[in-house]
Amino acid sequence: MPINIKLDEMLAKRKKRSKELAEFVGITEANISLIRTGRVKGIRFNTLDKMCEFLECQPADLLEYSKD
Repeated sequence: MPINIKLDEMLAKRKKRSKELAEFVGITEANISLIRTGRVKGIRFNTLDKMCEFLECQPADLLEYSKD
């Protein structure tokens, strides 16, 4: 897939845990895990908004386009 998920990097950079993120966003840890591993087909803008709010970042900090 040409979209790379950089959620793990941002969580580490901000010294946050995925459990905290899941609670803030209002989704399960299992869904956060699916997002982290890139095994999702899409993500709701509301979810992306909450993730960016929690991590104090921009969507581009979490998603990266790669032609490969």
